[in-house]
Amino acid sequence: MLTPEQAEAIKSQLIENVEKNFPEDKSEFAISQIESMDSEGLEEFLNKNNLDVSGNSQCIFCSIVSGKINSHKIAEIPEALAVLEINPVSKGHVIIIPREHTLDYSNEPEGKIKEFIKTISGRIEKALQPKGIAIENSSLFGHQIINIIPTYENDEILSPESEKHPATPEELEELQKILEEHKEERKIEEEIPEPKKPRMKKLTEKNTWLPKRIP
Repeated sequence: MLTPEQAEAIKSQLIENVEKNFPEDKSEFAISQIESMDSEGLEEFLNKNNLDVSGNSQCIFCSIVSGKINSHKIAEIPEALAVLEINPVSKGHVIIIPREHTLDYSNEPEGKIKEFIKTISGRIEKALQPKGIAIENSSLFGHQIINIIPTYENDEILSPESEKHPATPEELEELQKILEEHKEERKIEEEIPEPKKPRMKKLTEKNTWLPKRIP
């Protein structure tokens, strides 16, 4: 259960996110709903929007790295872990999680992590044959993550803020097997796209679950 101090801090962050990203005619309702949530309701909101619900010092990504939270891992190196996104933007959406929890999000992936990104991108390209792959460096709840997002149907560049669709455990398990079968992957020949400026996950009208209005 969140402490009152934790709940207020999270609410402030959520409200700031809503003010920046919701349409003006929708933000007032969203903010009023967030402000009215008790600790239990706030935890439900965080859980349904795939945000950190641990309520302790270890973030959700550190918990994935340590194995405290189950994930569909497809590869790992001493510096990072590659797992399937449970709410993917597209089929094969993978998150690279550096093992180190750092508050400096300005650093672009380099060294072994950059090579790891190329390796996983190559595996996705070979196994799923997308038209393109978008790579974006971002951060959420104090942990840097790198999204690898395949594009299939059109030339539109997808991002972590694009519409997401929850994947079933069966879908994730099948995709995990497909990607694991391509461990002898080839790296993408073209230059890896430069990660965009890190930013927090946006809360929008489309991708945010809110409780029904209480009369």
